Amino acid sequence: MSILEAIRSAIFEEMERDERVMVLGMDVGRLGGVFRVTRGLMDRFGSERVVDTPLAEGAIIGSSIGLAIGGMIPIAEIQFLGFTQQAFHQIGPQLARCRFRSRGRFHAQVTIRAPFGGGARTPEFHPDSIEAMFSQAPGLKVVCPAFPDDAKGLLLTAIRDPDPVLFLEPQRIYRRIRGEVPVGDQPVPFGRSRLVREGSDLLLIAWSAAVHMCMEAADRLAEEGAAVGVLDLRTLVPLDVDGLVEAFRTSGKAIIVHEAALTGGFGAEIAATLQQEAFRSMDAPIQRVAARDSPYPPGALEDHFLPSVERILKAARASLAF
Repeated sequence: MSILEAIRSAIFEEMERDERVMVLGMDVGRLGGVFRVTRGLMDRFGSERVVDTPLAEGAIIGSSIGLAIGGMIPIAEIQFLGFTQQAFHQIGPQLARCRFRSRGRFHAQVTIRAPFGGGARTPEFHPDSIEAMFSQAPGLKVVCPAFPDDAKGLLLTAIRDPDPVLFLEPQRIYRRIRGEVPVGDQPVPFGRSRLVREGSDLLLIAWSAAVHMCMEAADRLAEEGAAVGVLDLRTLVPLDVDGLVEAFRTSGKAIIVHEAALTGGFGAEIAATLQQEAFRSMDAPIQRVAARDSPYPPGALEDHFLPSVERILKAARASLAF
């Protein structure tokens, strides 16, 4: 399956399994979503469980909170992650805190799906990688798969989680990355990273589409005689601290790669965690390869704005020579 097909499969299976599961968002019904992820859902489950909403992100999330408190299990689609800024007043202070502020009386079993990331030449607000903002919303889990099997397994876990989950989908590789997806009910637990490539000289740490850039860079570095590992975090919240530290200690050198702007990106949290938890294993300064600290440029310029394999290689050679 492609990542897109794996996500669709998970939604279909959960809606078949539990009649409380429903989908809402702009164009999710008749059109099947902007990327056609939800195509066929309205035909199968009807307009009461697959609801086309107005273009109003705050209303989509606010409605999802009420639906969850009323006993439904909403899957809310926000067309692009950048648009969630129009709903942060509902996501942060309301959705994420619902169970805490009600002392456990009310669940907020809501999954927010949102494609994000560059490489697709989309207009501004469409490719923004603002995942770090949501790590500052305690009570909200942040999930970012890079492979089809994880896309399905992590989404199954997200939909069933009693707490709200922000499920980030890498739009540039929706259809490009394909792989085997287990048949049947096989959810993937949160908080467990995935070492997709072993290496004793350097560790590249990433999530979502950036994992595949790291794998390409690791292949290039192997031709130069370097054994470079690649760690896919899978989830940012909860973060697999034990797995992160274990993978890092193999080499004592790491580069963190993400599409968000450098300053305040989640890579800084990872670097701080490694400095605190694995300082004695550190053999070189931890580096970050990220997007530039500027507003997202027009599509024709995004190759100069985003991290690239060449920028990863430059940072990796510096670490390896340290």
